[in-house]
Amino acid sequence: MDMAARFRLAKLIEDAGISQRELAQRAEVSPTTVNRMAKNLTAQVSLNTLDALSRELGCEPGDLIERVPQKPHVRTPPKRRGRG
Repeated sequence: MDMAARFRLAKLIEDAGISQRELAQRAEVSPTTVNRMAKNLTAQVSLNTLDALSRELGCEPGDLIERVPQKPHVRTPPKRRGRG
């Protein structure tokens, strides 16, 4: 089974009992970056960002990422256009 990496940030923020905005302020990271990481909407994050967030959450940078089974990619056939 193929595996994919994803961020665990949402869980870590919940466990810490703080908001995304509060974490962003403490870590001096853009709130947009924190939100996109928490929702797994980004695949590229700098080491400085990982370091700052992990310091504020009291964990190691590697704790922000996990490997999970990748959902199979299902291709849907193109829609047929009516001929008129």
